[in-house]
Amino acid sequence: MTVEQERQRVAQTAGVAIGRAAATVVGAARDASIFMPVPSRPAWQRRIWARRDPDFSDALMWVTLLAGRANVIMQLARPGVGHGVAESRVESGRADLHPVKRARTTFTYLAVAYRGTDAQKAVYRRAVDGSHRQVRSTPESPVKYNAFDRDLQLWVAACLYKGGVDVWHQFIGPMDAATAEAHYRAGAVLGTTLQVHPDQWPDDLAAFERYWNESLDRVHIDDAVRGYLNDLVVNDDLPKLVRRPVNDFALLLATGFLPQRFRDEMRWDWDDDRQRRFDRVLAVCSAIVAVLPRPLREFPFNLLLLDLDRRVRKGIPLV
Repeated sequence: MTVEQERQRVAQTAGVAIGRAAATVVGAARDASIFMPVPSRPAWQRRIWARRDPDFSDALMWVTLLAGRANVIMQLARPGVGHGVAESRVESGRADLHPVKRARTTFTYLAVAYRGTDAQKAVYRRAVDGSHRQVRSTPESPVKYNAFDRDLQLWVAACLYKGGVDVWHQFIGPMDAATAEAHYRAGAVLGTTLQVHPDQWPDDLAAFERYWNESLDRVHIDDAVRGYLNDLVVNDDLPKLVRRPVNDFALLLATGFLPQRFRDEMRWDWDDDRQRRFDRVLAVCSAIVAVLPRPLREFPFNLLLLDLDRRVRKGIPLV
């Protein structure tokens, strides 16, 4: 073998090694992503979604309908948020006492944040602020909290944004870089509709992932908050005939949409069999949603914005 041939062989070997190393790094980065992995979906389903021209509020709608309980668990996994909600003296806003009303106000918040006018955002922010003024820790509270804490509000907004991306991945598929960046920028309104200052929202997706991973160090669900969250997911007041299947389904969705760290905090088991059942459920849901006409895909956001205007005109409380 000539010197030149040997040089080419070494260069080729080095190139292969570098390529493999790069692929390993990229793969590790993909595996380490904070977002749920993108499942494979049939080609016909991907083509339908491509024609639907979905926006991020479509994904957020299904966060509330399918991943809502999981998202609440992530939000309340920060002790300040968890105890603030579990100990709340604003009984009219407690999900355990008034689940339908709480669902309406949460859905309306998302509708206003993403699709509301400036006037709708202003009036809803004032209404939410009125409720939040009463959410403060007492001397007996094991954790100090204040509903106007911008750091805690940023965490809540971050959970909602992450939930939206997870649902998008499960229903619609991967985002290209431009779509991901556009949706990330739009995600800031989830915080700024409350008290979060625009400068608090991490600069880009890489900064968001760093923020999320660092925030996990402050996640902890104690017995009191865990009991509150368990009661939100598992309803023992249901008729006996449907109690078990309904609760099993609710627990499957709640656990499936949670990262493992939060499953551990809730002390919920997860295995390959549960993962397969979860994947099948989401595949069916995605296929159904893909063929719905836009008014149904936008429900209940479209109706809630009309309801907000009606409440403002008639002086009915918004939250």
